[in-house]
Amino acid sequence: MRKRRSRANEEGSMSYPPLTITFLGTGTSSGVPMIACDCPVCTSPDKKDKRLRSSIMVQSSTTTLVVDSGPDFRYQMLRARVKHLDAIVFTHSHKDHVAGLDDVRAFNFFSQQAMKVYASEMTQEAIVREFPYAFYESKYPGVPEIELHTIATEPFMVGDIPVMPIVVWHLKMPVLGFRFGKFTYITDANRIEPEEMEKIKGSEVLVLNALRRESHISHFSLSEAIGVVQELSVPQAYFTHLSHQMGRHADVEQELPPGIHLAYDGLQLQFS
Repeated sequence: MRKRRSRANEEGSMSYPPLTITFLGTGTSSGVPMIACDCPVCTSPDKKDKRLRSSIMVQSSTTTLVVDSGPDFRYQMLRARVKHLDAIVFTHSHKDHVAGLDDVRAFNFFSQQAMKVYASEMTQEAIVREFPYAFYESKYPGVPEIELHTIATEPFMVGDIPVMPIVVWHLKMPVLGFRFGKFTYITDANRIEPEEMEKIKGSEVLVLNALRRESHISHFSLSEAIGVVQELSVPQAYFTHLSHQMGRHADVEQELPPGIHLAYDGLQLQFS
């Protein structure tokens, strides 16, 4: 196992290249449609109601990274026609965010390089536990080649892309959100401490999880997510990690305050 600690960079020294953000998936752990469900959302013909597990791709002119590699990772890479991937940055260790990591084997084969993986120590422990064969000293041919980089609360670099971690709470579990210049991405949260909220201020776009309309033990509800956006005065927000219980995309969009939208698979945002 190759394991390195990322070097922190002072926030003030960071310069942000133009970025393209692609939403690879915007669904909750079961995805939408959910298996065996005949509700109006799961049977909707609208492409915006077809949601793979939550993930985004962040690209500069020279670097491509993905945040989380859930069970749909392989198809997400095929659908987005990704030919080269520099790194995967993980929010936390739940299966809907890490289960597809084995499929980095294809990138290993074509690049002849190990995949850089940036994760907290807690998440790394889960990755090693879930994919032990990738870390054996004597490996079977063709297993994933993974290079672990430990991240915590300090900013770090992936290629030419500066990344600022933001610690949020998924009930009692610490989860990392990430700020990429003017764009902040947070999923699987139901509480953000005041000092971490400060890191979000000044963002032009905030992506936040909003599981459903009803309250939930470990996720923001729709009204709670709207409250966070309004408290931070972020001019534009997109909600992700959506369940079928939220309702159809077209219906919910009509109810949202100005500047707030539901994200959807394939949505792209540009930042200069």
